[in-house]
Amino acid sequence: MKKWLVLAVLCCSVPAYAQSTEAACQAKAVSKEGKPLAGAAKNSFVKKCLADMKASCEERALSKDGKKLAGAAKNSFMKKCEASAG
Repeated sequence: MKKWLVLAVLCCSVPAYAQSTEAACQAKAVSKEGKPLAGAAKNSFVKKCLADMKASCEERALSKDGKKLAGAAKNSFMKKCEASAG
């Protein structure tokens, strides 16, 4: 029963989490002059921002022994890392 409850909570929180990281990248989408980007430039920036955020967090997803995390431990780490980066 606990497993189903945890699974239900995770499934419901993932879309909200994904929206928050994308919103953080959209907030950073400004030109060198400080004007908000629009259209294709904004889409490209947000896509690159999300990819960079994920890559940065994956590099740091290591256990205390220096081994790569996997499964639930990696998912939990990635969620916390990307939330703090955004």
